[in-house]
Amino acid sequence: MSSSNAFRHLGSTRVESLNIDILHYEHIATGAVHYHLATDYDEKAFMVALRTMPHDSTGVAHILEHTALCGSEKYPVRDPFFMMTRRSLNTFMNAMTSSDWTAYPFASQNDKDFKNLLDVYLDAVFFSRLHELDFAQEGHRIEFSEEGNADSPLEYKGVVFNEMKGAMSSTVSQLWQGISSYLFPTTTYHYNSGGEPAEITDLTYEQLVSFYKTHYHPSNAIFMTFGNLDVSELHETLETQALSRFERQDKQWRVEPEKRYAAPLAVEQCYGIDSDDLSAQTHHVLGWLLGESTDLDAQLEAHLVSQVLLDNSASPLRRALEETDLGGSPSPLCGLEDSNREMSFMCGIEGSEPEHAQALEQLVLDTLQNVADNGVEQSMIDAALHQLELHQREIGGDHYPYGLQLIFNSLPAATHYGDPAALLNLDPALERLRAKASQPGFMQEAVQRLLLNNRHRVRFTLRPDNGVNDEMKRLEEQRLAEIKAGLTAEQKQAILDQAQALKERQQQEDDPGLLPQVTLADVRPQVSYVAPSNTHQDGLPATEYVAGTNGLIYQQLLVDLPAFNAEQLSWLPFFTQAWSEVGAGGNDYLYQQQKQTALVGSLSAYASLKGKVDNADQLEGYLVMSGKALAAKADDFSALMQETWQAPTFAEENRLLDLLTQAKSRREQGITGNGHGLAMSLAAAPLNRAANVSNDLGGLPQVKRLKERLQRAQKEGAGFLSAALQDIYQQIALPQEALLVHDEQGAAAHLASLQNCWTPQAAAPAAALSWDMPQTATYWMVDSQVNFCAWALPTVTMDHADAAPLAVMAGLLRNAFLHTAIRERGGAYGAGATQDSALGCFKFYSYRDPRVEGTFADFAASIDWLLARSSGDDLIEQSVLGLIGGMDRPGSPAGEAKQCFHQDKSGRSRALRQQFRERILATCWADVQRVAEQYLHNQVGSKAVIAPRGTDNIANNLGLIANDY
Repeated sequence: MSSSNAFRHLGSTRVESLNIDILHYEHIATGAVHYHLATDYDEKAFMVALRTMPHDSTGVAHILEHTALCGSEKYPVRDPFFMMTRRSLNTFMNAMTSSDWTAYPFASQNDKDFKNLLDVYLDAVFFSRLHELDFAQEGHRIEFSEEGNADSPLEYKGVVFNEMKGAMSSTVSQLWQGISSYLFPTTTYHYNSGGEPAEITDLTYEQLVSFYKTHYHPSNAIFMTFGNLDVSELHETLETQALSRFERQDKQWRVEPEKRYAAPLAVEQCYGIDSDDLSAQTHHVLGWLLGESTDLDAQLEAHLVSQVLLDNSASPLRRALEETDLGGSPSPLCGLEDSNREMSFMCGIEGSEPEHAQALEQLVLDTLQNVADNGVEQSMIDAALHQLELHQREIGGDHYPYGLQLIFNSLPAATHYGDPAALLNLDPALERLRAKASQPGFMQEAVQRLLLNNRHRVRFTLRPDNGVNDEMKRLEEQRLAEIKAGLTAEQKQAILDQAQALKERQQQEDDPGLLPQVTLADVRPQVSYVAPSNTHQDGLPATEYVAGTNGLIYQQLLVDLPAFNAEQLSWLPFFTQAWSEVGAGGNDYLYQQQKQTALVGSLSAYASLKGKVDNADQLEGYLVMSGKALAAKADDFSALMQETWQAPTFAEENRLLDLLTQAKSRREQGITGNGHGLAMSLAAAPLNRAANVSNDLGGLPQVKRLKERLQRAQKEGAGFLSAALQDIYQQIALPQEALLVHDEQGAAAHLASLQNCWTPQAAAPAAALSWDMPQTATYWMVDSQVNFCAWALPTVTMDHADAAPLAVMAGLLRNAFLHTAIRERGGAYGAGATQDSALGCFKFYSYRDPRVEGTFADFAASIDWLLARSSGDDLIEQSVLGLIGGMDRPGSPAGEAKQCFHQDKSGRSRALRQQFRERILATCWADVQRVAEQYLHNQVGSKAVIAPRGTDNIANNLGLIANDY
């Protein structure tokens, strides 16, 4: 029983495979549920989620998520969320809207910080002010395009409005939204919870407030926590600061089961494209609605079926989709979606033509019928079970905190009144599935029942239309013109008054002292570092890390890059992708793919190509082959790594063509999601060799190169692909060293398996890498409704004393100027600045931005603002806290070991990083002003923009080289 009388303890579940205990509590008065994942981790995580199930596409839940964070009863400041990001040592802090929940998560390793964030989050969620001007800023509003001029045209503004314009520029987002709306004809999943831009403008402030009052209530709340927490103390805080002020709400928000179709459905829709060439740009997807996601046995069975059908290129359905001439490559939507109330399974192709819809559907059904008639090898089922077990055991935390990873994995069960503990304690259910899957006919029966006999099936075609974007723009302009034509003088004045009131609100300086904070006194002085447990020189030189990997082993093989020329380097990203995806050891790629699934969790390769730590014009690089496996498979794992390195075949031309098609497609789909990163890469490219080669091999020039090489291969065959990769492979030596990460139990077998495979090599001196810096376009026009702007200026590398004050200045400019100017006033989804010491440059950026020239003016104005300000020690402290929080963010046990190894290898040693940390902590206002004057003020730098098509005139105005992708 919790010592806080407000909660009752409902049960506990021990999860041996993850070494956690899950404690389940209920708040007696309101019915709010709390699940605590008890463990000895120092990083504590918290999340409060509300079930939000809108029945329109106005984005009400999404806009509410933004607006709720704009001030609360206890913290009546305009922007407590972003202000707390600067007053905290958080390792994660965010808010997000899903299709049926809205969540407010954070994580921190500092107890004082955890309590501060808990205080602010509770007040924001349950006692938000919801000011009407914040709704106008974050959601949508109309303003005259010329400030103060009621005769100028009207335009829509708003952070979420522009965010969703950017999000829905993605064809994959439109594909997902489109098929979901037909798979779910009546429930909340029919709608776009983020908001469709054309419908966001229908949402009223009153509707937002009403949604808040009915949904943001403890009776509808799910609390989840992770780490070494005092639960009684937490319950006391929840009770006194929030829950005690509420009574139980009788309304229970839930998603009802979907009404099922009696016959399959076929639908065709269009998406906007600004190119005249519409060929090979159609998507076809088949989707089936399956059973309840809260039924754990049904969910695992569906995962197993999906894995067997789609996991790798030898899987029957993926093989059919990869090898067919009906399209370019399998759809990114292939797989099982298990987070909704009812699961869905999807498969399909992209790069097709509209007329192939029927043929694609028949291909999929024929493939499934073949599996239902003839089954698959039991080894394929066993390999898929192996992947499920490995996925269950792996401790994550490299991309966001491990605790939050577990929390989000189990949140769907809590959302739909299921059992989150069961979703984490998978071992008993996996045992049941293993027994079931070993029975003869398991796969045949499952495919017949879940898919072939399931009539709730949708065939969804999304084809390109080069008139859609212009028509959407015309309709928006027409709507605004009609609104303006109907305005009275008083209504025009009201629009002007609101714009002025919002501007004044955005310019007011809130008292940061109203919010709690940690200080520099709470920062630990030492940099995080994981030292190797051992180094081995007998046999292949190996660096060993013993860490809490929960029965998994991780291995990397490394060799210095040879002196490749520019043409060879341009092939390197595709080579590293293909290296582990082709045949090897005399086997074809299909055999090797299935072998990987049976033996390892992953096997991939990459090249590290960077400037030296003290000179961004001197390049050095090495190749890495990386994998992970269960410790019990150490011998097979090391042998497979050796075979893949020593005996790949690059002669399978059709396979190479498929891989190139997939690579081009994935890179194109990533443009609008990472537009700011690509724009910063373009802007930095002229400044030094490291930045230039990084952009050329990892940025838009490489995406364009993939597109051109694919067109060539489709015309003249893939022989030149094979020749280019073989040319690279012939110059690659055997590995010079290895990195091993494992736990105590797996150590001896892992090390022995490595040494059995390799004999030591005489290390050749590292080759000097030369790179002539090609000039590239700086204004790229793509299929997007919004802009991504970047400005880069040359500065210094990490070893220089000025790298630290430049890094502090970047955070300071973002916090105190750019956020307000570009996000709040300009309407972009995000903006900021960063000191990139690896590339020796300082970068400004904006993300999903409706403006271009105004944003560049704001970048420059931020420098003038900083130089004109006489002092700002509080701003320094806020920026330093953010930097340290980022530097101290923990990863997975294996991820931290790998990161420290590669930092040491590239010269970013513990001593250098400690020196950089101390310089950051010692930075003062005079230092920041000095580096602003020296490196930024009156400097030209280099600009770049990723923009919508048809905007060449802006490129001309800015003096940038335009390129239509």
